[in-house]
Amino acid sequence: MKIVIAGGTGFLGRPLCEGLVRDGHEVVVLTRSEHASVPAGVRAVAWDPKRAAAPWAGEIDGSAAVINLAGEPIADHRWTAAQKHRIEDSRVAATERIVQAIASAEAPPALLLNGSAVGFYGHCGDAVVTEETGAGHDFLAAVCRRWEAQAVAASSSTTRVVCLRTGLVLSKRGGALPKLLPAFKLGVGGRLGSGKQYWPWIHHQDWVNLVRFIVATPGVVGPINATAPAPVTNAEFSGELGRALGRPTFFPVPRLALVVLLGEMADAMLLSGQRAVPARAQQLGFTFAYPTLALALDAILHHE
Repeated sequence: MKIVIAGGTGFLGRPLCEGLVRDGHEVVVLTRSEHASVPAGVRAVAWDPKRAAAPWAGEIDGSAAVINLAGEPIADHRWTAAQKHRIEDSRVAATERIVQAIASAEAPPALLLNGSAVGFYGHCGDAVVTEETGAGHDFLAAVCRRWEAQAVAASSSTTRVVCLRTGLVLSKRGGALPKLLPAFKLGVGGRLGSGKQYWPWIHHQDWVNLVRFIVATPGVVGPINATAPAPVTNAEFSGELGRALGRPTFFPVPRLALVVLLGEMADAMLLSGQRAVPARAQQLGFTFAYPTLALALDAILHHE
């Protein structure tokens, strides 16, 4: 199949492209940089999500699937008013342009797989969260609601829409883990705040395989939690990471220090969380290669 990916050059997009190429698909990456590095066998096409009716839209016409991962990184900068606008607008605007291209296509794709996040649910304490759980009310929840609503506008008798609510993706290539490793390797890592907040996580290869599963399974539609079956609290996460590294985890980081350092982002991303489980993926028969955090960390830290 021909698969078009927006945001395909990031730490998740690259291994996804590689996996889809191995599956025998024709993969086209929409990229803002004409000189972007893409995996072997992948074709790069320049795009500007702020421009409608651009040449890139022709790539969507006749494709079998569109995967939209585009958006401003959430955790790279402090959440000023301007940065929060960029985070939301980059996701909603890019999705709007893709939906417009699908609506204008003579042969629209059979699938739009759109990015989202478990932040959709807001802070949920220790309640188990499935795809049936309602949306939260904080900034990230509002972003995800608008992001998903824009994607769902592409739904038709021809095009199914899946919104992938991703948790903390564990990889040495990027994401949160490389930022945590230095402190934990030095033996000065520990829980954040109370440590009672849940951190829904997923091994990067399971995330890639879940996307491949959705592409290959026509009956999949609606929201899907891209999280492992066994979410853990932050204290449990810290303990497992210390165990995997053979280091102690005796140095908690006080909540106040995180709030002073990161502002609103600290509460939204580090000090609150969701006990999210992949109910739909499991119902559909998807099998996780790394169902527990111990398996995932051992694989990443010692076998990759």
